[in-house]
Amino acid sequence: MKKLVLILLLCAFATTTSLAHCGECGASKEGHSHDKTIVSVAKEAGTFQTLLTAAQAAGLVETLTGEGPYTVFAPTDDAFAKLGDDTIKSLLNDKEKLKAILLYHVVPGKKYAADVVKASTLPSAQGGEIDVEVSDAGVKVDNANIVKTDIEAGNGVIHVIDSVILPK
Repeated sequence: MKKLVLILLLCAFATTTSLAHCGECGASKEGHSHDKTIVSVAKEAGTFQTLLTAAQAAGLVETLTGEGPYTVFAPTDDAFAKLGDDTIKSLLNDKEKLKAILLYHVVPGKKYAADVVKASTLPSAQGGEIDVEVSDAGVKVDNANIVKTDIEAGNGVIHVIDSVILPK
């Protein structure tokens, strides 16, 4: 009897695990990052609230929920905090400057980490060029370290950076 119960439990566990990972068995695909926009993925991460507030203030949320594809070098809340509260408040009140700074963090097309490290510069949606530096210490875009790469979204890819980068 114990053997039968153990076998049934193992079968139930295997079935549950298989269904949880099944993409073709009729299970809902809702929740898969490839179905979510850059904005949705950033919201769920919980570490990009300042970036999302800034994107809203600059009128860029609609763009970043659009078809894309886009590559976003996304500064964390801690990265924005390095700017200081006064600078952040000032930027939130200057829509054009804020928009230019945020668009500087966006590269048209999907550029995965493997693509980024092959480039010396990347063209930003703002019009400027983002410098890429690869060293033993890691990869930098302008003055920011890339701390996490290849976060998938349905309309692009996100790379997390530890500083806000500013157009030259």
